[in-house]
Amino acid sequence: MDSDAWEVIHIPDKPTFLPELQPTLKVYASVIKPKFANTIVRQLCKVAPLEDLRHVKRVRKKILPDHGEPQLTVILCLALEDNDHLNDMPPDVQELVDPYELSPFITQVCKYAAVSKEEWEEQCKLWPTSFHPPTYNIEGIGGFSEEDTQSICKFMRVAIDLAVSGHYHLVNAAVIVDPSVRRIIASETDQVYPLSASVDMASVETMPFKERGESNHCQSIDRVTNASSEICLNGILEKLNSSLSTVACLNPWQWSLQSHDSESQWHPLRHASIVAIESSSARDRYLFPNTTDSFQPSNADCPAKKQKTNSHSHSPEVQNDSREAALRDPSIEKPYLCTGYDIFLVWEPCTMCAMALVHQRIKRIFYAFPNPIAGGLGSVHRLQGEKSLNHHYAVFRVLLPEGSKP
Repeated sequence: MDSDAWEVIHIPDKPTFLPELQPTLKVYASVIKPKFANTIVRQLCKVAPLEDLRHVKRVRKKILPDHGEPQLTVILCLALEDNDHLNDMPPDVQELVDPYELSPFITQVCKYAAVSKEEWEEQCKLWPTSFHPPTYNIEGIGGFSEEDTQSICKFMRVAIDLAVSGHYHLVNAAVIVDPSVRRIIASETDQVYPLSASVDMASVETMPFKERGESNHCQSIDRVTNASSEICLNGILEKLNSSLSTVACLNPWQWSLQSHDSESQWHPLRHASIVAIESSSARDRYLFPNTTDSFQPSNADCPAKKQKTNSHSHSPEVQNDSREAALRDPSIEKPYLCTGYDIFLVWEPCTMCAMALVHQRIKRIFYAFPNPIAGGLGSVHRLQGEKSLNHHYAVFRVLLPEGSKP
């Protein structure tokens, strides 16, 4: 498979802008005498804190070319965007003007923290800011090797094939993968509408994993290569360009407009990601029937929290991915949710699915097409950059060859 026409790009935690086109805000500033710097900054932090501009340095230091002495300029407070009058400064700030011989003026600073070195360098031309590159170590942030790119393209082809085959209408598809052994853990599609739900939902939730077809969920990359390599992207263009109304994440409320009789098999929350998570859990219950959901330390040297996040052993028995191998080898640990796994989606997940993947501890998310209506990972929202969450994953978009866009 030729992956030269494919491209994998990282979706950063915050929106990116051309370095010279970054949004700015107006602020009041003033040159100050160095001997007053500490006192002025302390008072300003009390009366005019810059809570939403923590990336902006409060004091700018500049060496005067003529005298060789440092010149200090401090940000006093924010200024109104549609008003350039110096008299509109807050009273607490105006009280500092005369005692410290300030000469306020209006200047601009960048509104958002830089997400790249290029952005940071451009920001500092206006006013110095801080730049903190990503500290988490996730493969792919700095680019992929040719081998990794080939693997990503193959799994994305599997997801696309699922989305366009076996359904009268187009649906989203999700493929959960263990990247350490390049094995499919679960592969599912939307099951919101009767046309995409082939079996009763209640029976799916209680059906043993083996009855669902273990081989359909746990495939190595070698086993899916032959089938997926025959997928011709040009052959699915007609379906990709058809109506997208039945893609659940693109139309979260579309189900409410459908007529649902008592015999219809539908559920508004069964998006592809949710169904794949359920399938992955069923796999774990089948392979590890004697384990419980509570992870207790096996000995004093193995704390529970560490055991939760440790990835399972990758011995040959694990690669067989069979229940017998898991039961025979006590060293094989039950995975903690989807820790360390990747998920491949045809369309960018909605915020509900994106949050579900946070709870599942997914490591990386790959999607082919953006979701301009309800996207949770770049198009509308960016959950991957929400600092209040206790888990963060890396997000990538897989750009298909030209002409393969819906």
